[in-house]
Amino acid sequence: MLLPFVTEFDHGISAIDAQYHRPKRAAIHLIIEKGVAALIDTGTSFSISGVIEVLQQKNIAVEDVAYVILTHIHLDHAGGASECMRLFPNAKLVVHPRGASHMANPARLIAGAMSVYGEKEFKRVYGEIHPIDAHRIIEATDESRIDLNGRSLLCIDTPGHARHHNCIFDEASQSFFTGDTFGVSYREFDVNGVEFVFPTTSPVQFDPDAAHTSLNRIMSYQPRYAYLTHYSRIDHLTYHVNILHELLDAHVNIAQQAQHTPADRQSIIAAALRALLMQHLSKHGCRLPEEQIDRLLQSDIKLNTLGLIHWLDHPIERFKSI
Repeated sequence: MLLPFVTEFDHGISAIDAQYHRPKRAAIHLIIEKGVAALIDTGTSFSISGVIEVLQQKNIAVEDVAYVILTHIHLDHAGGASECMRLFPNAKLVVHPRGASHMANPARLIAGAMSVYGEKEFKRVYGEIHPIDAHRIIEATDESRIDLNGRSLLCIDTPGHARHHNCIFDEASQSFFTGDTFGVSYREFDVNGVEFVFPTTSPVQFDPDAAHTSLNRIMSYQPRYAYLTHYSRIDHLTYHVNILHELLDAHVNIAQQAQHTPADRQSIIAAALRALLMQHLSKHGCRLPEEQIDRLLQSDIKLNTLGLIHWLDHPIERFKSI
């Protein structure tokens, strides 16, 4: 019997709970093709012991993990990459070209996160992050393919949430692994089998125009499912993409309305985002207590607010690096 934090899907796909902050907030997706494995996103360094246990239960040796694929290098997605490369001796790390150098030398990533969390809290949440040998890194340019034991995984460039973001199309399952590009969907919000999905506009590279374009590009492949890092598989993609476009525009409108407000923009934007999501959750049919909804959304609203403020203050054309 598999461990309780694993969700099994068809086509050899599993979602392993990364145990990031709370259960079912972040998923590590495992794909097994004829005894050879790939991981898509890694959680943090503390998440990898659970991955090892799952591999053992599936009789997959650590030597048979061929790829560790990152959708992007935000640390809830990539914080466990160096631990993976330490434990999986034959694995290659697959990452967007804009993120590759930061995996080989993570000093800037670490410094940036420590400036937000402080050193003690950073180490509590993310643990140790080490440089990865550049010879083990594959830079996944747009439309590059990864061969997983005969199974084709197509990487496409999908900016909007971050400029170092790829989504991975799995031809076997006709599904996308979308990182944060197709938004966030917590299973607690499912109602009668229909998910609730909302965008993530977290710092520092939110670009609404690119986000809209990336959503349309994903849908051009007519995928059957999307596997989100937060949290795992969703259906009803045509329905959800329309809602995501609508909510992206609403997020931008809220930010622009608060741009010149003399009062605290952060509080104003956060309150408006909360009201927006509460309204959509009510329309969705969610009947969870308001206190529980607030607990589930608190971190996302804060990050989305900070990302919108950064977008207001730093026009996207000014970005020179990741």
